[in-house]
Amino acid sequence: MDNVNVDSSKAIEMKRDHIVYASLVEALSRSEVSPRDCIEDAISASSTDHYPDVSIVNTLSPWSRSRWGLASYWSSKGHCDPDVPETLIYKLNAGISIESLMLFVDDVAYCCLGEPEHPIHSAKYVRIRMGHLKSQNLQLCHPGEDHIVWTYTSPTFPMKQENQLQQFKLPEPVLCIGGFLQIELSGSVQKAELDGLFYICISHVRVLGLPLKPAFDIEILKPSGNFLLKYHPDSVESLLGRSSNYENSFERKRFLLLETLAKRSW
Repeated sequence: MDNVNVDSSKAIEMKRDHIVYASLVEALSRSEVSPRDCIEDAISASSTDHYPDVSIVNTLSPWSRSRWGLASYWSSKGHCDPDVPETLIYKLNAGISIESLMLFVDDVAYCCLGEPEHPIHSAKYVRIRMGHLKSQNLQLCHPGEDHIVWTYTSPTFPMKQENQLQQFKLPEPVLCIGGFLQIELSGSVQKAELDGLFYICISHVRVLGLPLKPAFDIEILKPSGNFLLKYHPDSVESLLGRSSNYENSFERKRFLLLETLAKRSW
């Protein structure tokens, strides 16, 4: 009798988990809500040429020039070796699914490096990592890279050596657990005429994603560090952003059935 009860409990748990994850996949693949910028704060850069004048904080501004007409950008320190990688770390809003990265490389060289021809100090390649703090007991406003565990690494994307906004779309949406994102820039392409060193300059960064709250939320459990996916079926339709034509559709009826089953399974 006890074995029957155990098997029954496991079956209910498996059915519940299937419904929750099926709803999550459905929300990620069929949401009509437009992706939005998910960056909450700029954390750190692997190097900065002149801090704080050209710090990572400048990449949060949508403008390539300040109100005083000065260039607004981040610049790495100069390197003799063009293959020295640079990284930028950001804190993202909680409960999101990341879809793409957008970088703007401006002709900032004239302002920062005294180059009259305005060459582009871009990187050859870019990729992103996402992760969480190694210990949830850490109370750090700006944790260093050694305090973060990277759980996702994107493919490497080639960057154009052009003065334009470039978008790098991930192969599929990625659930961000822990809220930290690293941008790795590798391969400098342009020497500065002033000192003959290689620099990488970025004017603006955007990380586009889909907010999953309040339908889904992720809680990191202390002290184990395990993750708990929370599901609120009543909020799924707001995440989907459905129009009035959706009210009588087959998809709506299917979601109502999923929600009913989920409520019974909890």
